[in-house]
Amino acid sequence: MEHIVIIGNGVAGVTVARHIRKNSDKRITIISGETDYFFSRTALMYVYMGHMKFEHTQPYESWFWKKNRIELKSAWVESVSGANKSIQFTDGQSMSFDKLIIATGSIPNKFGWPGQDLDGVQGMYHKQDLEKLEKNAPNNKVCKRAVIVGGGLIGIEMAEMLHSRHIPVTFLVRESSFWNGVLPAGESALVNEEILANGIDLRLEQNLEEIIDDGNGKCKAIKIQETGEIIECDVVGLTAGVSPNVSFLKNSDIELGRGVMVNRLLETSVKDVYAIGDCAEQREGIGRRRPIEAVWYTGRMMGEALAQTICGNATEYNPGHWFNSAKFMDVEYQTYGWVSGSRKPEFEDQFHWRHPVENICVTVAYHKDTDEFLGINTFGIRMRHEIFDRWLTENRKVDDVMAYLKDANFDPEFYSKHEDAIISHYNQERGKQIKPVKKSWKRIFA
Repeated sequence: MEHIVIIGNGVAGVTVARHIRKNSDKRITIISGETDYFFSRTALMYVYMGHMKFEHTQPYESWFWKKNRIELKSAWVESVSGANKSIQFTDGQSMSFDKLIIATGSIPNKFGWPGQDLDGVQGMYHKQDLEKLEKNAPNNKVCKRAVIVGGGLIGIEMAEMLHSRHIPVTFLVRESSFWNGVLPAGESALVNEEILANGIDLRLEQNLEEIIDDGNGKCKAIKIQETGEIIECDVVGLTAGVSPNVSFLKNSDIELGRGVMVNRLLETSVKDVYAIGDCAEQREGIGRRRPIEAVWYTGRMMGEALAQTICGNATEYNPGHWFNSAKFMDVEYQTYGWVSGSRKPEFEDQFHWRHPVENICVTVAYHKDTDEFLGINTFGIRMRHEIFDRWLTENRKVDDVMAYLKDANFDPEFYSKHEDAIISHYNQERGKQIKPVKKSWKRIFA
């Protein structure tokens, strides 16, 4: 029986295992040293915040794996030989495979800061990070202040986590505005305001110079590069992005870039070895997508595509139109298609509307010459993924999208609706006379 070995039990690894099992009787083994069972990584913050227990983050019961004949091995991988089709574990054991799938995810970036390996310094990605934070910052008596370095999604999640336990937080962001490389100026400013409104000490255009040792191997303070200011703290969160978790492959025969190099079939340079999820790097970017995508849903889609290939139905990875969602403190964010931040291409124009009182806004991107709809960001308004996916596929004009915007709204009943105000502002700004079309369930489900 062909033996499929998967290194990593995140969403990518577990998805490919499940879909291989749906389509075959192959022997499947999942290897992980992080946890015994698959869990929802994006839910870790809610465990710390007290909204759920860790076992609630596990989508499947413990009996699921045996019932579906998916073997689980708890171990850390030391090295891989593609030519010999073997894996060496850190405890000295080994395992052979017929086909290998690398799905090892990411690790937090470290940039050689003095003190970055002290106790109390950590990322927020793995279950072990959650355990460290629970030890280092159980309350505001043990942790009198935390400093977070890096202004991305993980950074703001960590700030919210600590804030939920009333621990003072200083947030160092090297950019002039939060995440402005991704978000347009108006949206980035909105997030700045939301962070400050929650009592977070946001420091823009400030970089970490060093983390100061207390003399016993634990952090006691940080020093800011630009000002020389010393900020005392008990925890330092390093959230300046992530990198593919591939260090165990550096002496292998598998070609690496920043991640494991793969083609559209997710094949590596070695026959019968594949890579998916955060650790995979496309040899050629797909459209405007980056070669490495550390996003939950792309890992799932890679797993689904690769399972078809493993089971004899060669299927290229085709992620379709870009979309994502996140939460900035109390503000929900969705994006569909492409809406550029500070590095906007020449062909892209944007329309921005913001509610006069609430933290609600919309930014619509369109081609300045053809008026083709390129994408939309929403803050505080929920939209239907299927609608925007359809409109992007159909290359709709931006005027058409605005006219039918009510079809896309997915806010719950009794929520305030803002499409009339949005379209009125759009007409005023662009000299149009578009009238909003009444919502139609027939169109929505067509």
